[in-house]
Amino acid sequence: MKVLVYGINFAPELTGIGKYTGEMVAWLAAHGHEVRVVTAPPYYPDWKVRPGYHAGRYTRHEWQGAQVLRTPLWVPRKVTGTKRLLHLASFAAGSVPALLAQWHWKPDVVWVTEPPLFCSPAALAFARLRSAKAWLHIQDYEVDAAFELGLLKGVRTRAFVAAAERWLMRRFDRISTISQRMLERARSKGTEDARLVSLPNWADVSAIQPLQGTSPYRAELGIHPDAVVALYSGNMGAKQGLELLAEMALMLKDQPGLEFVFCGNGAGRAELVKRCESLSNVRFLDLQPVERLGDFLGLADIHLLPQRADAADLVMPSKLTGMLSSGRPVVAGARPETELGKVTAECGIAVAPDDAKAFAQAVLALASQPERRRELGLQARAVAEARFDRDAVLAQFERDMLACAARR
Repeated sequence: MKVLVYGINFAPELTGIGKYTGEMVAWLAAHGHEVRVVTAPPYYPDWKVRPGYHAGRYTRHEWQGAQVLRTPLWVPRKVTGTKRLLHLASFAAGSVPALLAQWHWKPDVVWVTEPPLFCSPAALAFARLRSAKAWLHIQDYEVDAAFELGLLKGVRTRAFVAAAERWLMRRFDRISTISQRMLERARSKGTEDARLVSLPNWADVSAIQPLQGTSPYRAELGIHPDAVVALYSGNMGAKQGLELLAEMALMLKDQPGLEFVFCGNGAGRAELVKRCESLSNVRFLDLQPVERLGDFLGLADIHLLPQRADAADLVMPSKLTGMLSSGRPVVAGARPETELGKVTAECGIAVAPDDAKAFAQAVLALASQPERRRELGLQARAVAEARFDRDAVLAQFERDMLACAARR
């Protein structure tokens, strides 16, 4: 089967959407499928094109058995709602020649990831013209999130954009997304069950395993072996509710033996560092190498997963699967009726989003109960193995894609 993967984020060495897309591409190529990728140079989450890449020209390279074609785009230094739209439009326009370059290759499936929805019109047109199946994977409902977070405003604007989104979604042969809650939202936008596919974020449960001993990061960071470490690791952007981390750390600054490690990059990091600059119980790190992810996640005694209340129902955080695989309990900002809330209730503590006091109380409760942490950590690992194992998830995805491509 020939699969054309089309999307702005493809940075397998990082975390988030780019990592998952990269793992999917590598898995499909390793299982005998021809895969090509049309994408942008990696720039996220720092909003700066990484060294070795260029934002102003087309480049081609091989990666894990797939051909990767990177296209030009404009990356703003300071992100606003308007600049973000222009940024996405620049990729959508710049990627059209790269799509057309695949004309004679003639893929069986054109697979496009949202965000950004801006790519959908070109993907649909190319798929129809080449008699390929069009597959939209929704990692994040960017339209809903943009309005909920105030990045886009206006009743008329929202009605117009929502109508355009529904029109586009109705024309894809398949729509997949990462949680049952997000599948329900796809139904509410007019997608029939016959076109819906569940494709949850996965974890390499063989690569990320509970550590049998102490993480080497404790010695490297000078953290006492008996200290309880509460870890946040991931993108530091608008949807994460990072201000809660600073408020919580301030509330718990006098708790002996409790350390906070905040790891990641993104537009919200500078403000978080500023809020925590007087706190001796907080350490900041850049994103760590993928090959050390197991050791790093094993540094945690407690994983932290804040979410903004106005976006908590719109996303299923990709970082959760790694946390669960590490065999450590999670404290998450999630309503109990959401999928994140239900998963967290099995292997940690779910508290109301944006409630720093409740978050601090949950962390303090787990910090003082090592046996409870151990039990919840075992359950976290069990959940990861049962629901989010990479090979099992991608094998089912492969079957779904083959079935889609076979339909005429």
